[in-house]
Amino acid sequence: MDKKKINVKDFLINNGIIMLLVIMVAYVSITKDNFFSFNNMKGIALNCAPRFIIAFGVSGCLITRGTDLSAGRCVGLSACIAGTLLQDPNFAGRFWPNLPDLPVILVLLICVAVCCIFGLINGLVISFLSVPAFIGTLGMQLIVYGVVQVYTKNVPLGGFRKDFVNVGTGALFKTANFPGIPYLFIIAAIVGLIMWFVYNMTRHGKYMYAIGGNESAAEVSGVNVKKTKIIIYMTATALYALAGFLLAAKTAGASTNMGQGYELEAIAACTIGGVSVNGGIGKISGVIVGVLVFELLKSTLQFLGVDPNYQYILQGVVIVVAIALDIRKYIVKK
Repeated sequence: MDKKKINVKDFLINNGIIMLLVIMVAYVSITKDNFFSFNNMKGIALNCAPRFIIAFGVSGCLITRGTDLSAGRCVGLSACIAGTLLQDPNFAGRFWPNLPDLPVILVLLICVAVCCIFGLINGLVISFLSVPAFIGTLGMQLIVYGVVQVYTKNVPLGGFRKDFVNVGTGALFKTANFPGIPYLFIIAAIVGLIMWFVYNMTRHGKYMYAIGGNESAAEVSGVNVKKTKIIIYMTATALYALAGFLLAAKTAGASTNMGQGYELEAIAACTIGGVSVNGGIGKISGVIVGVLVFELLKSTLQFLGVDPNYQYILQGVVIVVAIALDIRKYIVKK
């Protein structure tokens, strides 16, 4: 009987953030008639889509006991590259006036290729120089931000082509009576399925969890730890590039500050969803839940009329508490 009580107590503590959110959502849904409106739920889903993709990238780093603090800046870099290459030919402030119209898919591949260079550097520095992921990616965060500023000269970007904007705002099967399925949601779902397959059905996924569980034991067992880490960090930056591309299309604009702080949101969402910062533990389904929880939290705070400045404070508290609960769950032994 005592054991059951302890289990219930541990469950409530370890899932405290989710329980608190459930209470907040219940309260807001009762006091605010339009919280569960179609438009609000659609807005939350569209906000979640690119953040799912970012969190998928970060999750691989966390599972191998690493992290990636350059995620947000890579998102901004991709958004700015896409923004400079996909402006309307008739836009007066076009970044490259004489640039011919490039296919949207080609620009996406360019964004992915450029970001993967930084992911490769992250992987090499962490694997071969034994630089802690926190320090290595923190340095890369500043490097990428500097590159974006130099490239764009801090000029806000806009005037995007309609076919590019449609990627972020359009929908499949849209009719007069049916709003359609947003492309953002479809892309995020496809990426999620691919990542689930990689994590659960491939040798790379098994290696990733093995490294996170015990890196030395994994290496002795024949796992190429260095190669696996490099692939993980390159895959992560490829996902950041896709997310940045989609965000630029969704907002029809880009700037050097786009994506700022997204890496912290992604880490918090992963941790809330059960991805341990101590490595070896995490599921794609948990990442999805974590991102959704974080976005619902922000939406409920907005509906409650909380000052935006205080919202940042509360989000910061959630991040700290999420990490603390993760440490309690997997490290502290009682």
